[in-house]
Amino acid sequence: MKALLSTVVLVAVCLVGGCWTSDEANVPPRYRKPKAQQAEPVCGDIMVIGAIRDATVLLPVLAPDEPTRRLLDLVYSGLVKYDENVEIVGDLAERWEISEDQKRIRFFLRRGVKWHDGEPFTARDVEHTYKIYIDPKTPTPYASDFLRVRQFRVLDDHTVEVTYDKPYAPALGSWTEGILPKHLLEGVQISETPLARAPIGTGPYKFGQWIEGEKLVLEANRDYFMGRPYIDQVIIRFVLDKASAFLELKSGNLDMTELTPLQYKRQTASRWFEQNFNKYRYLSFSYTYLAYNLQDPKFRDKRVRRALTMGINRKRLVQGILLDMGQVTHAPYNPATIWYNQKVKRIPYHAGKARKLLEDAGWKDSDGDGILDKDGVPFEFTILTNQGDVRRKNAATIIQRDLSKIGIDVDVVVLEWAALLHHFLYKRNFEACLIGWALDYDPNQINKWNSKRVGPHDFNWMHYQNEEVDRLLELGVSTYDVQERKKYYDQFQQILAEDQPCTFLWVHDTLPIVHARFKGIRPTAIGIAYNFHRWFVPEGMQRYRTECGYAERKQ
Repeated sequence: MKALLSTVVLVAVCLVGGCWTSDEANVPPRYRKPKAQQAEPVCGDIMVIGAIRDATVLLPVLAPDEPTRRLLDLVYSGLVKYDENVEIVGDLAERWEISEDQKRIRFFLRRGVKWHDGEPFTARDVEHTYKIYIDPKTPTPYASDFLRVRQFRVLDDHTVEVTYDKPYAPALGSWTEGILPKHLLEGVQISETPLARAPIGTGPYKFGQWIEGEKLVLEANRDYFMGRPYIDQVIIRFVLDKASAFLELKSGNLDMTELTPLQYKRQTASRWFEQNFNKYRYLSFSYTYLAYNLQDPKFRDKRVRRALTMGINRKRLVQGILLDMGQVTHAPYNPATIWYNQKVKRIPYHAGKARKLLEDAGWKDSDGDGILDKDGVPFEFTILTNQGDVRRKNAATIIQRDLSKIGIDVDVVVLEWAALLHHFLYKRNFEACLIGWALDYDPNQINKWNSKRVGPHDFNWMHYQNEEVDRLLELGVSTYDVQERKKYYDQFQQILAEDQPCTFLWVHDTLPIVHARFKGIRPTAIGIAYNFHRWFVPEGMQRYRTECGYAERKQ
């Protein structure tokens, strides 16, 4: 949901000869700005969010994609969470103590917390969640942090203690993972539980309904331990793409969605939009990249991979597709954070040098057809990407043209997200794939780049193997010293720059838009969704009369 809320057609019309008017008379009545404007927080109203991707499985331990996991942040709570300053604060744990040798953490849990079905939350739920993650029968890519735990102890109903063999820097942050209910999962195989479709957590919102391909409905949890959320209901509507979401926004059917750069810069540059919506912009904690299947013979030679990166005009991608609302990236970190190696080796665009590298690797146009070949095999491959994100589709098309200039024949295939994930990425059934990757706030990247993370449910889809990278990543999690960690991660990025297991393309600006009647939104470096349960709509501005909120206000 973080990414969905923080990240989740005027110029298009102008470009073909006319502009959409912003006159009040032509605005849908339900989207005219209400007269009354009071800033007193009250419960009530509904938020309708447009998302271009359906949810997958509604359990954090199994959810394979970041949008679903962020959505589940509204349903489940971890022991801790990150605040607007990217600092760890208490969630289900009101406080904790770290031993002097930094190997042991003792969590003191909140009292009086209830699951959405009314059962009390206790330390046994934390213990059972830990056991689910480390169970080899659990098909999860998120087990590595919990496998580091040498001993888990329940000291009493509201105290747990975890001990590690050695200091593990991501240890505390790993307990942001959603805690699961023991009373509903004990003795049940996690992949077969009905909670995968109807979750029960301790978070600010309760599950209401999920109609696949259409919508997911969440209801306010009146007993939420951090205080009842003000917005009574959240409806996530799944739309085809961002163009469709924008049309729904203008029609009054959505309250929030993520804009494209064109929509942000031009299609919302009208008085009506300025009066009725608030737009936000911040650098995303994610990156877009072109992943190569390194088991494919074409991509095993790093000279070939370097040539591919050199043959792609990434600066033009950022200018043309993002309208400069983002930046070229050369490493798998947010460039605005200390973890990004600003001195990492750059590979600039140069078609001539790219062609020379390919020739050095044995790829030449032996038959004069314009396509390089080697041992009688032409250099051709297919780029897969997902539906709904026009940026990726357009980028793949531009890359197709760029690479044709250096003698490589590329096809582009756009697939529905679930099909791409389950039938191609998980099965390593691809040559190249243009996708995005969401970043954690901790710099640990073992799950993505370690040589052993190549199982069917792991995230090393490219099958990248480098023992020195494995060593550096392990050193990076073995110390709490920030400068020491940065030294290891800087070296890790230099190796990736040399090996080019993928072509890092860009880090984009996240561009959410929210109807102006929603108050309490405080933008920070990590976005706007961190305090979603405190968003509200003043009573005089509420659009939907909800029985819960209306009744509570009248008491």
